[in-house]
Amino acid sequence: RKIHAQLNREGIRVARCTVERLMRRSGLQGLCRGKRPRTTIAAASPSSPADLVNRRFTADRPNRLWVADITYIRTLSGWVYAAFVIDVFSRMVVGWQVSTSLHTNLALDALEMGIWARKRAGQDVTGLVHHSDRGVQYRAIRYTERLAEAEVVASVGSRGDSYDNAMAEAFNSLFKGELIHNPVARGRGWQSVRDVEIAVAEYVDWYNHRRVHGELGHRTPAQTETDHRASRYDQPL
Repeated sequence: RKIHAQLNREGIRVARCTVERLMRRSGLQGLCRGKRPRTTIAAASPSSPADLVNRRFTADRPNRLWVADITYIRTLSGWVYAAFVIDVFSRMVVGWQVSTSLHTNLALDALEMGIWARKRAGQDVTGLVHHSDRGVQYRAIRYTERLAEAEVVASVGSRGDSYDNAMAEAFNSLFKGELIHNPVARGRGWQSVRDVEIAVAEYVDWYNHRRVHGELGHRTPAQTETDHRASRYDQPL
């Protein structure tokens, strides 16, 4: 389905059944993703923010709702962790970071990247909802203070329920399937955090600007945001 959509985007008119036949002949098939183990360590805080999302992962424009999560990668030199922040409207990865540590800086650096990138593009993040699980990284004082400083509203899901952060979990599964577990990408195995960091940077660029998404009408996240801005400019005053 995605190959057919991408070929049409590139001006190559071909029937979907032809794509299916040629892929079968070449031994190619779509990605089948499996479940991953839970790694979240819930913060022991009696005053956690409310769940403002309630599993409704929708937004009518960029910078209304971001979701954040952390996943893990096994390398030959040890475990590596990756944090991502995603804009729900366009599915764009606005911030990311890779580290060998699960300390707060991992999640905080991804958040800082997202805030910096949006402000650099002249966009306002004031009032957006930041949704995450109850992991200690997201409930740390430095993280919550940074959200407050940026006038971003914190939201967290219930304890131990991955469905409350389903969009971020789905991205992690996609990321692991398309990059980390992809034999072409990993070659003989991920050697170190440096290898993963370079690969993640390339993957995020591809994901944001060249990967089509069925949920976005077979558009890329970048194209979705461009189309949104263009539609706003076309409206009469």
